[in-house]
Amino acid sequence: MKPDVLVFGTKNFIQSLDEIKDFLDFNPIYFNKSRDNSSLLKLNSVLIDADVCGNLDLLNLIKNLNYKSILLIDSKNIDYNYNFSIKISRPFNLLDFNRQVLYLLSSTTFNQNSSIQINNYVLDKNEKKLKKKEIFINITEREVQLIELLFSQKKSLSKKDILKKIWHYSKDADTHTVETHIYRLRKKIKENFFDDNFIVNKDNGYSI
Repeated sequence: MKPDVLVFGTKNFIQSLDEIKDFLDFNPIYFNKSRDNSSLLKLNSVLIDADVCGNLDLLNLIKNLNYKSILLIDSKNIDYNYNFSIKISRPFNLLDFNRQVLYLLSSTTFNQNSSIQINNYVLDKNEKKLKKKEIFINITEREVQLIELLFSQKKSLSKKDILKKIWHYSKDADTHTVETHIYRLRKKIKENFFDDNFIVNKDNGYSI
């Protein structure tokens, strides 16, 4: 089964894709302003026709999707003030087009596996960053592990539980180690995101 790719394009571009659809290694799904696109916006990868990039509302929508995006551009190589993952110049051959889109899909899958959406935040495990819109903080490997662990649980975890799961009762770690790491992490989050409630401390332990 071919993977789905969300497409933003002009009528001419969509018509051109339809003409070669049987030869594509992916299934183009077209964005349409006149209908409910909520399910489409959940697709993992986006293909953008350069001719629609003059639409600022559309560009802002794309920026908020956190996708890896591919842009087909003309020979003028216009700067659209947006960090697209891949750019292909017209004219292009079908083999290269398919190869680039498949690369886009694989890189998107990789980034999805390394990123976790946590409420209004994104935990990027590869880059070791906690992000919220345009703001991010650098975090340590232990802090990545702490956030991922607390978020994955549906209940509060005690300091001993955290110690066991992350430090595996290492000889150089105790419950004060847990407290210290959580304190430092909460301090970073408060100073940069002004959020006191990212990690909640209750009588029975910590939770997100």
